[in-house]
Formats: sequence, C-alpha cells, structure tokens
Amino acid sequence: MSKKIASVRGMNDVLPEQTPLWQWLEQRARTVLAAYGYREIRMPIVERTELFARGIGEVTDIVEKEMYTFEDRSGDSLTLRPEGTAGCVRAAEEHGLLYNQTQRLWYTGPMFRHERPQAGRYRQFHQIGVETFGMEGPDIDAEVILLTARLWKDLGLADQVTLELNTLGDPDDRARYRDALVAFLREHRERLDEDSKNRLERNPLRVLDSKDPGTREVLQDAPRLADHLGDAARDHFEQLKALLEAAGVDYVINPNLVRGLDYYGRTVFEWTTDALGAQGTVCAGGRYDGLVQQLGGKPTPAVGFGMGLERLVLLLEKQGQELPGPVAIYITAMGEVQAQALTLAERLRDALPGVGIQCHCGGGGFKSQMKKADRSGARYALILGEDEVAAGQVAVKPLREQDEQQQLNQNEVADWLAARLHEGY
Repeated sequence: MSKKIASVRGMNDVLPEQTPLWQWLEQRARTVLAAYGYREIRMPIVERTELFARGIGEVTDIVEKEMYTFEDRSGDSLTLRPEGTAGCVRAAEEHGLLYNQTQRLWYTGPMFRHERPQAGRYRQFHQIGVETFGMEGPDIDAEVILLTARLWKDLGLADQVTLELNTLGDPDDRARYRDALVAFLREHRERLDEDSKNRLERNPLRVLDSKDPGTREVLQDAPRLADHLGDAARDHFEQLKALLEAAGVDYVINPNLVRGLDYYGRTVFEWTTDALGAQGTVCAGGRYDGLVQQLGGKPTPAVGFGMGLERLVLLLEKQGQELPGPVAIYITAMGEVQAQALTLAERLRDALPGVGIQCHCGGGGFKSQMKKADRSGARYALILGEDEVAAGQVAVKPLREQDEQQQLNQNEVADWLAARLHEGY
C-alpha cells in the first residue's frame, strides 16, 4: 500500500465542521466593509521578490527569515506573499487607481511566512486587509479604527479586545529618536537578548518590540519616541486621539508599539486580547505615507490594517459562538420514491432560498436514514415513503424539539417550514 502523504507543516486544513464559523466571520466582515463604502480588490498570491524586499524592508525578520522565495523556470525570483499591503500598492499603482483619486480597498486571502507553527500562527494563514489611499488627515486613521471597532461589536468581541495606539512620527523624528535610542541601548548592550543585539545596529526600533524579560526591563528607562516628535506628527496624533474619544472608542497608549514592517510612519495601532496567550494581536495596522513612492509611484498618503482570521476564529470558539448547521431539512426516501424525493427537494429549494436541504442518497432502511438525518444537524426530517407519495403527503419530524410529528400536504410543507425556519436561517 502506498505511503500516505501528510499536509505541509504549518499549513492546515479547515474542515467542514469548522468552515461555517469561518464563513460567518467573513460575511460579517464583508457587511461592515460595505457599510463604510470599501471595495474589494483581488491580487495574486505570487509576486516578484523585489516588491517585498523594497516594500517591507530588507532588514526585517519577514524578508530575512520568513519568506517563501523561489526561482521560476524563467529564472525570475518570486515569493509567496507574506502580507497584503505591498501587493495592493503594486496593483493600485499598476492599474492607475491612485492617479488623482482617493481609494478605500479591501482584500482577503492566504499569506505565507516560514515561522514556528503554534496556535493561531501558521505558515499559511489568512487575513482580511484594508488599504486606503489619497487621504492625509487623521480622520481616515480614525475611520479605519472605527471600522474595526464596529466589526468587534458585530462579532460579539468588543469586550475581548483592547486598542493599543502609538505614533512613529515623521522620518526626521524617527532619525533623531533612532540616534538617542541607539546611544542608550549601547550603554546597556550586555543586558540585551541576542536578537536585540543584532537589531541594535540594523533596525534598532525593532528592539522596542522585544518580548525578552531582561530587554523589557532595560527599555523601561529608554528614551521615548513621543519626546522626539515634530509639531506636525504630534498634532496629527492629538487630533486622532480626539476623534476616537469623540466616537467613544477607548484606547491605551503603548510607547513601545512599532510594528514589524519598515513602511509605517505616524499612526500605528493594534487590537490585542489576553484570551489567546502569547498570540494576542488580532488586528494591526497604521499609516504608511512613503510606501507608494518607495515602490515607484508618486507621494501618496495611505493607511490600512490586516486582521488574522485564524486568531479571530480561535477567539470566537473560546467564547462559544454557536451557528446554525449547514443543513436545516433532511429528506428521507423510503422505498422506490427516490425520484419523488429529489423532486420535492428541488421544489423546496425554490421556495426556501438559502435554506440547507439535503436529500438522502444511497438507500438504507428507516433507522439508518433517520440516524443520518440526525447526524446532519438538521432541524427537521421529511419522511417520504410510497404511502406518502400516493397520498400527496409528507411526514415532518422535528429533530431538535419536542414537537409532534406532522403529516402535511406536499403543497403546504414549504409554507409550514418557512414559518418555523425564519429565525436563524
């Protein structure tokens, strides 16, 4: 017998028992995005490696350690996308979406990073991302945060997440701060963890993101970026905070929040939870006004975010989110009535659009078919035998309630079911 082939480590299957929660989450997100006037864009999974090296930053962990990069048969270096922003910028610029226009765009799909797999973090993971272009004021920063806050309410997660907020200032602000931070960290180099020592010379702001306890203790006395902000960046941040407060959105200032991508400037934010252990960030983003120009376009203000669907699914599962099953009605076929059962199923699908209706196939006796009806999760089993066909009737048996079995005319069963399935379907 041939050896079975297992899935690639860190690239997980989403099984039929799990997909209803994914679909529910994705539909809720689509509804909220539509309510804010955002339009969907779909980009390729594979892009030129240069796009991510230039966009994300060559000295980031993603580019140095985590990307899935290969040469195709033409010798071109290609990469499975590790994030969505760079590809969205490339697509918007390539197709003229940024020329004298503002854009509110969103996308969803798989991303790929070669990280150590753990709960909520996989090598193939899924995100919903939002990118906006052409708006430079703090009002659009506030809008994308309000959008996420509304989504948490719709998902029932508003009390499970906390908004953390910071500003990285403008490039000149960061340059001044970088010098001060490096000078401070060099004085305490022996107390830093090895990753932070490596980042000290190459990407010192990333030291602020260290989870090492010893390094975190050193950082308590480190210079603060807030003390090195210019007037423009400081005013932008103060206006953003005022807008959020006016809208009733609570936040905490996290001065060590820097994000792991080089393209961010000014606003950065994360929505975090303490319900998922170490993998506490469920949504993160910020402003990246220099990225379009960095990738060959004209200077264009931009702000966006990405949210990890695996982590949101875990959070929804932890709170016990219940959903109706995919099958509401299971039609059994007792005897030589398969044609009539299939015809009845089609008539009910016409009359009850969106309701899951499964018709038994493969034969079997009454007990066997009823067991399968119960296992399907259906609320009602429709029992169709030769006697019912001859009389133009069908028996309706509730599977999740204590009601009595009903004998109904086949022409009336759709209305009877519609009245009872209205809630939840």
